[in-house]
Order: sequence, then structure tokens, then C-alpha cells
Amino acid sequence: MTELTQDFTQSLYDNYLANAKYQAVENAATKNGLLNALENRASHAANLPVFSLDLTNDPVANQKQSGRCWMFAALNTFRHKILTEFKLENFELSQAYTFFWDKYEKSNWFLEQIITTSDLEIGDRKLKFLLDVPQQDGGQWDMVVALFEKYGVVPKDIYPESISSSASRELDQYLNKILRQDAQVLRDLIKTGGDVAAKKAELLQEVFNYLAMTLGLPPQKFDFEYRDKDNQFNKFENITPQAFYEKFVNLKLDDYVSVINAPTADKPYNKSYTVEFLGNVVGSRDVRHLNVDMDRFKKLAVAQMQAGETVWFGCDVGQVSNRKDGLLTLDAYDFSAMDVAFTQDKASRLDYSESLMTHAMVLTGVDLDTAGNSLKWKVENSWGEDVGKKGYFVASDDWMDEYTYQIVVRKEFLTAEELAAYEAEPEVLLPWDPMGALA
Repeated sequence: MTELTQDFTQSLYDNYLANAKYQAVENAATKNGLLNALENRASHAANLPVFSLDLTNDPVANQKQSGRCWMFAALNTFRHKILTEFKLENFELSQAYTFFWDKYEKSNWFLEQIITTSDLEIGDRKLKFLLDVPQQDGGQWDMVVALFEKYGVVPKDIYPESISSSASRELDQYLNKILRQDAQVLRDLIKTGGDVAAKKAELLQEVFNYLAMTLGLPPQKFDFEYRDKDNQFNKFENITPQAFYEKFVNLKLDDYVSVINAPTADKPYNKSYTVEFLGNVVGSRDVRHLNVDMDRFKKLAVAQMQAGETVWFGCDVGQVSNRKDGLLTLDAYDFSAMDVAFTQDKASRLDYSESLMTHAMVLTGVDLDTAGNSLKWKVENSWGEDVGKKGYFVASDDWMDEYTYQIVVRKEFLTAEELAAYEAEPEVLLPWDPMGALA
């Protein structure tokens, strides 16, 4: 190993002081912050929020201090449909309702994994992976589908936000504390040959009680009244969340598939993949992805929007992101002023843990050239109206190439070969694979 000597460090001092540009950047960055100092004004002019295909300008939702973006993105795609079909002025589905059942199901999922892996030693990497985060707010498309199919949906007015759904840190901290303790109880019980099923049922009652007291007890039936834009009064009495889904959403979720772009050497294109330990609802369909090249990936997203339907998508939103102005562009900041160049390609960023899917949003528009190629994309976020253009972002096409990893599209847009690849037995990726990241 090479020691950092005083002489070497002095040479770094001397080289820095010899460059007046560095000192100018230092003054700007220390006064205004790094990204403010490096912001590229030209990026704004090149990415104006005008699109040749623009599906909606509905008010955006706000996930606040929680990691529920994957739920918000899915429920927002439903909301666009409901607003149009039922002539509503404004309407939201309850994200907190889906959140409750996700926490409940993830707790059961975790305990089942603990039982399944009871033969592993405490130091085993897979067991450590489970214990590090027994459950969290994030998820994937197939996971939210499992919740909708089992529990339905309810209007936000019926099951409103709570402090713990809007700011979930404390909820998660103590739920994970309960679950790690439960993991020890079950592992010890398995060693002694005790009644694991009975004990697990007892532990889940404690989890359910904790969630109900923290988030509120979710409704099993409710009444729903509204007036539409034509001033027509409508009322539904004693309706279940599942019946509400069938009446107001009425989408066959089996018609939708997850498509990813992961250009790493270990994931050939036109194959399906799943991830070990990834899921939430025991007995539901597995998380499954079809990997395609980026050109095909974007064409699928465009095809669905041209058919009039918005697109759930997952990306690494913090990468070169101007949150305040709602810009996702590779040239948002000019690091050349610091003589810093970021040269890793998309595959290398995945391999070296520099990037992975961190956030889910909705594609609601795209700007196309005369040949039908995408130029920039309209993005509906779930961070409220105080960021971007009333909550909407613009993503440049090259930013999409580099930092978007997942879209959800209808099967009808896949070729026969792609659909066969999706439905084939998936390759199982390790639990910590970046394609298992939760948005």
C-alpha cells in the first residue's frame, strides 16, 4: 500500500493554486453550493416543456416524506383514466390504503423468508440481506399489482393520509425492530421443534395491530358519493375496495408487463429475469422483467402513449437532476469547469454500484421528430406542485437512455418473440442485483 506523503500532498496544493479557474469555481461553489455554481442555463432552453404528444395536465400528487413513489405512479395512471371516464374535476385514490396492506404483506413475506432460510448461519450474506432491511417503503410494478388484485383500491377521502403514511421513518424504524425480533423468535423456535405456524400467526396479529394504530384501520366497505362535471350526482353504497377497483379502474393487470433496459454482460437482451427474495404478497405472481435494448424500450413507451395511455416508469432520478426546475438532462450541470469528467457507461454504472432504479414516475408525453424519434419526455412526478412545472419534469432523450431502467406496457405492444421471452422461465438474479432495486 502507498502512503500519502507530505511532499505529494504539497504538490497537489501547488498544482491547484497554479490554476486560477479552480479558485474561481471554489468561490462560486462555496458561496452558492456546488450544483448552483455549475448549473448550465443552456439546458433550460434546450428542454422547454412543449411536447408533440401530451396526454394530461392533471394536478400532481405528493408522496411527501415517504418512499411510496411506485404506488403513487401506479395510482396516478389509474387516476388519469378515472378523471376522464367519470368526468371528475379532481380525484385521488388512497395511497395510504395501499401502503397499509403493503406493510402487512411485506411483514408476512419477510417472516416466510426467515422460515425458508432457517438453515442459514447468522453470518450468511443472504440472511444478512434479509435482516438489514426486513421491509421498506419501496417496491416494483408486480408488487403493486399484487396489492391491487388482492385488496382493491379506495378513494383518498375514504382512507386519508396519516402522519405515518406521509412521513414514514418512525413507522419503518419500529416495524423493522419488531420484525427482526420476530425473526429471532422464529429461528429459535424452529431449532426446538415448536409450532411455527401458530407463533407466526401470533406475531402477525401484533404487526397488524401496530399498523392499524399507526396508519388507521383500513375500510372493508364504504359509501362513495360524487358530482361529475355535468353536475350529475352519483352514489355507491356499501361497496368493497375490490368492487370499487372493478367499477372505477377496471383494468386487467395481467395485460401489463415490466420491460427493463440493463445493458450489462450478465443479462442478455430478449430474456426474462426475476430476483431472489423480491416480492411482498405470498402467493402472488413473481416479479418478472423482460430485458430489451434502449431503442426498443423507448419505442414501446411511445407506442403506449400514442394509444392514449400513460406509462409507469422507473429511473435513477437523482442523477444530474435539477429538482427545482424539473429538468432531467445530462448537461444540467457543467463539471468541465472543475476538469471533472464522468465517463462510465450505463452498464458500468450498474456494475460498479453508481446507479440503479431509485424512483418511479409516469410518462405522460413525448416530443417526436418527423421520423417518430423521441426528443424529450414529459414526466409526472409525485413530489407536489412546488418542484418543476407544477410538478411535471422534462427528461431529455439522452438522459432517458442513461438513467431509465424500467417501463410497464401492455402485452399487445410486444412482438410474439418478445412475449415468448417474457413468459419463458426467468433467470433468477441474486437478491442484491441492481434490477432488484425498489423504487
